Amino acid sequence: MTAIERSRTVAVVGAGTMGQGIAQVALLAGHRVLIYDIDEAAARAGRSAVQDRIERLTAKGRLDRAEADAAIGRIESSHELADLAGAALVIEAVVEDAGVKRALFASLEKVVAPDALLATNTSSLSVTELAAGLSHPGRFLGLHFFNPAPLLPLVEVVSGFATDPAAAGRAYETVLGWGKSPVRCADTPGFIVNRIARPFYAEAFAVYEERGADPATIDAVLRESGGFRMGPFELTDLIGQDVNEAVTRSVWESFFHSPKFTPSLAQRRLVQSGRLGRKSGHGWFPYGEAAAAQDAPARPHTAGPQPGPASVSVVGDLGPAAELVDLMEEAGITVSVSETGGPYIQLPGEGQLVLADGKTSVEFADVVYFDLALDYRGATRIALSASEDTSEETLAEAVGLFQKLGKDVSVIGDVPGMIVARTVAMLIDLTADAVARGVATAEDIDTAMRLGVNYPLGPSQWHAELGQDWAYDLLHHLDERCPGGRYAPSLALYRLGYAADAEDAGAEDATGAEDGA
Repeated sequence: MTAIERSRTVAVVGAGTMGQGIAQVALLAGHRVLIYDIDEAAARAGRSAVQDRIERLTAKGRLDRAEADAAIGRIESSHELADLAGAALVIEAVVEDAGVKRALFASLEKVVAPDALLATNTSSLSVTELAAGLSHPGRFLGLHFFNPAPLLPLVEVVSGFATDPAAAGRAYETVLGWGKSPVRCADTPGFIVNRIARPFYAEAFAVYEERGADPATIDAVLRESGGFRMGPFELTDLIGQDVNEAVTRSVWESFFHSPKFTPSLAQRRLVQSGRLGRKSGHGWFPYGEAAAAQDAPARPHTAGPQPGPASVSVVGDLGPAAELVDLMEEAGITVSVSETGGPYIQLPGEGQLVLADGKTSVEFADVVYFDLALDYRGATRIALSASEDTSEETLAEAVGLFQKLGKDVSVIGDVPGMIVARTVAMLIDLTADAVARGVATAEDIDTAMRLGVNYPLGPSQWHAELGQDWAYDLLHHLDERCPGGRYAPSLALYRLGYAADAEDAGAEDATGAEDGA
């Protein structure tokens, strides 16, 4: 496939913020760009805004004067649809209304050349539905840029049911040539990012609704232990609770009310009360005058100091938490290791410290669970979970152990799967299911989640590092304790674990045969 030639015109329909950003990207890639809006004043304002952006880049030394003058000379605006006749690619960025978009593309089809590509920047509507009724739906596809388009590298290249693979390939190569990082995606609710990202919000809200922890603590654990750039509560306040809730609801409805995507009642109440986040002055957290009126800012729960144990026993393979053995020894804790049984850390008072596995502390005599960390050495906070039956001595020893490792400790309620672990397990499961259904490749999903929402690892990479059975086992335990289908592991995840087990068994058989020889 070849990219659209730089000598050809790219038209952007819609002169708002997103349209301006896309226009800037195409313009600086060397194309003549035409910004169209039915409102002549809006079209001109959009062109002026892009020109101003170019000037600011030049003032900051990011663009030389000659390049800036050339780019400004290539941008035009129009409110006449007929002026788009020479465009090789038309990208629509108008209101998220299927009727408006379909009417627009029906009109565009009568104007542009037969070889022109038509693309929608929709983030939530079906590309297949928008192409319905077109005479040539094969050239229609989705090009979902992320805001701000000039800065964020990810572009989802979405093929509808009728999209010609050659058209999708040409669009992919064009966007790649613009310096972006495109990923291929089938037309599915939410595409890649908005589909796979739902558990990041949903599981945090569920822990809150289960009274497991407050928003500030959940955010802190996901940032400082999970490695995420922002916590879901602060992030949705930034996005807007109405916007985030609408996307969640759209994906849930598009999947016929699948329990995997069930919206949060707590978030619905925020929207109904008008607490939409930063833009309204209050969301999960207060801002502006509301924050100033509050006695103290919301802070994560952090346990008070406790003495760390002098010695512990590690029973079995701690798996994703195996690094803790080295950290404990480096902190001066005497560690004895038993390879059979477990896995758990035996504390001096006979209580056990166990990595989150989807079970609850109340099921056992004296167990404290600890949450998953992206990197136990680099993590600055660890969450612990205990029940009312857990002895004070065991909880104090568990807190003291992690404090001795230099970590802040947040004690949360007896929530199965805790915070980071259940979130990561759900991300892995949705990714495995999407790959199995042909939505996108595992590599493209990993790329999309790292570049689109700044996840520290792609879900498939996490899956490989945690072990092929880890997410399945945790979700299976969660499903037993929270039945209803939300946590039921997908068949795709089961197959991945089964295939890995079969491969390991085959390797062992081969080793045995070599030894026998």
